[in-house]
Amino acid sequence: MSRADGTRDDAPQRDSSQRSPSRRDPWRAVVPVVQIPQKGLHREIEADQAARAAMAEVAGLREISSARASFDLVPRSGGQFHVTGRVQAKIGQTCVVTLDPLDNDIDEEVDLTFAPIEQIPELTEPAGDEEAIVAEMAEQPEPIENGAIDLGRLATDVLYLAIDPYPRKEGAVFEPQVAAADPEDHPFAALKSLQMEPVRPKEKAKGKPKSKPTGKPKDK
Repeated sequence: MSRADGTRDDAPQRDSSQRSPSRRDPWRAVVPVVQIPQKGLHREIEADQAARAAMAEVAGLREISSARASFDLVPRSGGQFHVTGRVQAKIGQTCVVTLDPLDNDIDEEVDLTFAPIEQIPELTEPAGDEEAIVAEMAEQPEPIENGAIDLGRLATDVLYLAIDPYPRKEGAVFEPQVAAADPEDHPFAALKSLQMEPVRPKEKAKGKPKSKPTGKPKDK
């Protein structure tokens, strides 16, 4: 389906704000919710080189050679929108074992609900129950900010979460090096220096033997 400007709904879109990506939101593709018809809207977006370079820097990657996404946005009651789609990317990383460069593919599905921010309740924080907080966050819809859904930001978040933090080349195994024990470090090795020399018999003094005392004993 073509629009008035001659582009198609399913053609990859580059939002004007995407030309100057910020560090926080390097990939932008904003869709005002008022432009989403009742039958729904399909969008395909692709990150340009500047956005990919900024995302790679934020994520600590060697590079992001490609990043694209496709989404379907369908209105729901109460001003909410159901967003489904897929995010695909090719990223360059470094093997944590061999330190060799390697490429990884990302292919993630998206299934979320967006709602006006006033419809999203504040999270309660049960004491000492982190699992309950995570479950509550997963069930809550994403906020519609400034009357729009930023598909670029959504795709960026999905990409970041899919990155393997410990990438390894196929077959690479970490084998810790175990140094051979030094015989000198043996606990009994120190006794060598404490060994006493063998006791030798004392030699008799050389020279004249002592003469016996002579003379009469003194009177008492």
